[in-house]
Amino acid sequence: MTDSRLAAPTFTVPSTLAACAEAVLRTSDAREKSTLSRACAAEWQRRWDTDERMPIGTATPPDSPSRPAEPELLDPRDVPRRRPGSPAGRIAILHAIAHIELNAVDLHWDIIARFTHIKMPAGFYDDWVRAADEESKHFKLLSDRLEAMGSHYGALAAHAGMWRAAEDTADDLEARLAVVPMVLEARGLDVTPGMITLFENAGDTDTVAALRTIYAEEVGHVAYGSKWFHFLCGRHEQDPRDAFHDLVKRYFHGALKPPFNDEKRAEAGLPLDFYWPLAEADSGRR
Repeated sequence: MTDSRLAAPTFTVPSTLAACAEAVLRTSDAREKSTLSRACAAEWQRRWDTDERMPIGTATPPDSPSRPAEPELLDPRDVPRRRPGSPAGRIAILHAIAHIELNAVDLHWDIIARFTHIKMPAGFYDDWVRAADEESKHFKLLSDRLEAMGSHYGALAAHAGMWRAAEDTADDLEARLAVVPMVLEARGLDVTPGMITLFENAGDTDTVAALRTIYAEEVGHVAYGSKWFHFLCGRHEQDPRDAFHDLVKRYFHGALKPPFNDEKRAEAGLPLDFYWPLAEADSGRR
């Protein structure tokens, strides 16, 4: 396999943030996407620290982001299951997380590109650029671990349904914040400690270090979602808890499944009364 890190392309960063977001979304190669994402974030930060901030601009984002030819994308029910404790199972877990992180890169740039018509403070954009940059770093960390284990991103089939949340909330910023960072990314806070333990037991200290970095930084991404969701609820004079419950019931397909990492969710600004009532309601219906 050719190591794409040996021939990393040189990118010209677009002149506006929305154009940066669209460029990332339209890049298909996974490593190139994450490299361009980090380059755009670095230029945004460089100019954020000066008196010549990058303009937000406008964009025409694609309905779905460009994707590499591999991995093959399957219905979640058709993705093969592997024994977690085996070497092949651990590779499968890392591959699945890498796929989630690559989707998160696109999701965070999409929230910038798709909602420029809604007047938001500059800090909104700064938060999501930071989140996209960190997700790009996470993808590269996991891709490196896969390659060190004799595999690579794209070697296994992956979940095809992850972009559905973006499609369903393409016209509603509040719904996007509720479903993507406050539900989907919050789920990562619940399951990552168990994955860290799994790789600790296997003696894989490099993967443990990568997962600990991801775990620490994902708290911030959930917090960004909560912060800006509350901001919009205040703007619209809505009760945040009631609005969250309504939007999740309308736009999230599936149950909110305990056990929850209540401590990390609270650190990210998610109170118990946001998610536990939804889990209890789902349990009663199934």
